[in-house]
Amino acid sequence: MLALRRVRPAVARSLARANSTAASTALAATASASDASAAPASAPTTDAPTATETRGRKKRRSTHPHRPAVSVDSPKEWSRPVAKGLLPAYDLALQVIREDARAVQAEEATLRAKLAEGAVPEDVREKEEKRADILAVMGKINLPDVRWKAANGMADMSEPVYRHLVEKKWRSDGPLDLLMERLHQMNVIPDVLPDFHPSFDMRLTAPDMNAATHRAGRWKNVEPGSFVPVISTRKQPRLYTTVFHTEPQQYTLMMVDPDVPDEDNASFTTFLHWLQPNLTLPAAQPLNLPTAHTVYVPPHPAKGTPYHRYVVLLLPQTREIKVSGDAFRSYDARLNFDVRSFVEEHELRTDGGAAHMFRAVWDEESSNIWKQVIKKEMPRYGYIPRPDPYAETRKEKKFAAMVGRLASGARAGAGKKVAQEA
Repeated sequence: MLALRRVRPAVARSLARANSTAASTALAATASASDASAAPASAPTTDAPTATETRGRKKRRSTHPHRPAVSVDSPKEWSRPVAKGLLPAYDLALQVIREDARAVQAEEATLRAKLAEGAVPEDVREKEEKRADILAVMGKINLPDVRWKAANGMADMSEPVYRHLVEKKWRSDGPLDLLMERLHQMNVIPDVLPDFHPSFDMRLTAPDMNAATHRAGRWKNVEPGSFVPVISTRKQPRLYTTVFHTEPQQYTLMMVDPDVPDEDNASFTTFLHWLQPNLTLPAAQPLNLPTAHTVYVPPHPAKGTPYHRYVVLLLPQTREIKVSGDAFRSYDARLNFDVRSFVEEHELRTDGGAAHMFRAVWDEESSNIWKQVIKKEMPRYGYIPRPDPYAETRKEKKFAAMVGRLASGARAGAGKKVAQEA
């Protein structure tokens, strides 16, 4: 029986293209031969015949849109969700918002002019200055482009409206609640500080290490209270702050571990991992860490201990702190660090600042840190064995004879049972 197979269109097109190419080549060869025969014999051709060249199929260009990098340096402007004139109600709403913004901004400009000229009485001057600051926020807070930039991380923190929106988002949308929940749930408060009320946001990032190759990937945001591999904190983490005050303020940065075993007192003590006093934080500039005051020591949980809490604090200063850089150079000097005494001695405040915390457990990298960084033998811990109430009785001959009789009786009973079954 004869079976027929349909030729695919692509093959048919390629065959047709090949046939047409062959036909055109044959026609070109015939034409060149006729021209050569018509030419005089005294003028032979010196040019060799050129081979037919094919470019092949053109590659289709990718039409996938690539989103440009968006940042504060190269921001992306807000665009309308619908075209103008398509939805009259939306156009009218934008018009009302912009007219109200212009009216409030004009009121603010008039009030600030009066304050600059001294036309406001001294008894109400402070009140009017606060009112001018409120008008500066209200004059732009409802504009769509301002809201869009504040929500997409392109806020200009030098303007009061953006500071207000970002602080409101931090306090109301969950980041502050999550931080305080973890600090209280994991007993950082009161183990490290008796009380603490943060006033601005601090984020911590660490490299996302590949467990197979031990190579660092992109830096990943660390959620407060989460477990971080020890290898990811081998280098000091990166800190990012969002400060809401305009005037420069000095802070002290410290990172402590309150879960180091204290064998002498059958309790736990605190180890100082990082200390950097006299850091100046204005609102419009990022956190800039100068030369380390106290060298960063990576987390190194000892084998056999439960998980360790690593607490990072930024505490406001009331004055400049003078602490010698050699005071915490050795390992023993960092051990038994008392956070509360340090706060009281240097008059640090706990009613402001920022905090973060993460957890870690022992792994092989922790042992490497003990050998390479701390250069000490890692202690190993375990649970105290439960006391045996019959330890002294087992040493007596009477006890040994009784155990022997019980064992022989058990063997005799087993022999009788086997005989009965047989």
